[in-house]
Amino acid sequence: QTPRFNVNRITVKPGGAFSMQMHHHRAEHWVILAGTGQVTVNGKQFLLTENQSTFIPIGAEHSLENPGRIPLEVLEIQSGSYLGEDDIIRIKDQYGRC
Repeated sequence: QTPRFNVNRITVKPGGAFSMQMHHHRAEHWVILAGTGQVTVNGKQFLLTENQSTFIPIGAEHSLENPGRIPLEVLEIQSGSYLGEDDIIRIKDQYGRC
């Protein structure tokens, strides 16, 4: 981890999801390590499976869901001028964090 990039390994339980969100200062790259992820970026949906990846540009509205029966394992690489949690702008969230 540095001030301009961060790497996280994230587990999403079956039926779980990231909130629909965007960032003003960072981009993200998601790599699927296990399971299947349903990705939404600026209204477009697609599935990713093990060893597939996608890039989320700065300012893009995005979310990730686990539609499968096994945990979804994701490697998330964040890069940008600011990586603070207060740069998460939640648009829609199934956990009530908006």
